[in-house]
Amino acid sequence: MSSYTDPGQHLFWIASRALGVVALVMVAVSVGLGLAMALRSAKGPGAMAKLKQAHEATALVALMAIAAHGLALLGDSYLRPGLSGIAIPFAMSHRPLWTGLGVIGGWLAALLGLTFYVRRWIGPKLWRRMHRWTLAVYVLAVIHTLGAGTDARSFWLLVIVISTTAPLAIMAAVRLLPGDDPEGRRPRRRIPLPSEQF
Repeated sequence: MSSYTDPGQHLFWIASRALGVVALVMVAVSVGLGLAMALRSAKGPGAMAKLKQAHEATALVALMAIAAHGLALLGDSYLRPGLSGIAIPFAMSHRPLWTGLGVIGGWLAALLGLTFYVRRWIGPKLWRRMHRWTLAVYVLAVIHTLGAGTDARSFWLLVIVISTTAPLAIMAAVRLLPGDDPEGRRPRRRIPLPSEQF
């Protein structure tokens, strides 16, 4: 008797999990770059503009990976979450708390990421205040990854989580230290948008 299992049965789950890990890493990188900009870490001519471009690019890749992560689950023959399962928090039958927190994180990432394109209408002050919540997207992504994934205790995944969480935690702590206001130390210099540079 053969114990062969068709790998095609797990293809969508594997694709979704891989895309979820890509999303987690890209969210971490984007949040890290955002914190680096807030801390004025970049030195030299044009360094802040390059940092900003990298931040925007990684945020867009993260949003695409988050969307693809959820959409890939629609093909999973085991979970069968349906559109409501990937779009409505806590609606999926598989580990509803952990998947629900992931859905909330995904929607929060989309909301905060897309506010970049309407910041002229909502005003830079409100946009910056809202944008501080991007760290919550990363926290929700980590909770979702560790709570919903079948490989949550695997060594390779724990290495990814620890290696992305440690620097973000340090940078966030420095950013939130009382009396430490990197933006207040020197006058704010407006970084032109790529479309305004030519």
